[in-house]
Amino acid sequence: MSRIGNAPISVPEKVEVNIDAANLVTIKGPKGTLTQAVDPDISIEMNEGIILVKRPTNQNRHKAMHGLYRSLLNNMIVGVTEGYVKELELIGVGYRASNKGNLLEIQVGYSHPIMFYIPDDLKLETITEKGKPPLIKLEGIDKQLIGEVAAKIRAFRKPEPYKGKGIKYKGEILRRKAGKTASA
Repeated sequence: MSRIGNAPISVPEKVEVNIDAANLVTIKGPKGTLTQAVDPDISIEMNEGIILVKRPTNQNRHKAMHGLYRSLLNNMIVGVTEGYVKELELIGVGYRASNKGNLLEIQVGYSHPIMFYIPDDLKLETITEKGKPPLIKLEGIDKQLIGEVAAKIRAFRKPEPYKGKGIKYKGEILRRKAGKTASA
């Protein structure tokens, strides 16, 4: 039995939910509008400010989609009301980040700076404070898009396990390795 899929989703007062006949869910809130196409096998019911996601059978495919679509709809409601923020730190000597609008320029130890365009749906901010590593801050309403863009940025220079140099999520705990020991 899907615990996630069976949980009801409460809709805040400021949020407007529209479910059409083709199972296309549109959620409109104070921060923006998101749409999600839902598999035709999964039924979505809304009554009295609560969304219920139901599946027709107990097949593994239906069980998987049940929890998936419930989570996606919940993420959409949280996104249009509160929004999502993802922060990345650049750890390393000479590592820098700057932006001009949505064009991110990072220098992470290569012979050239990396230019990366952030989608217009997201808001980009780079913070450089003395004594702290440079910070890349992504804000937006689409959790999936923020996670995907943050993963692409992190992939430019993943943190290495010896010194921890690279691009990492803020608060991420890295598994460190011991270096070589000198023989006596």
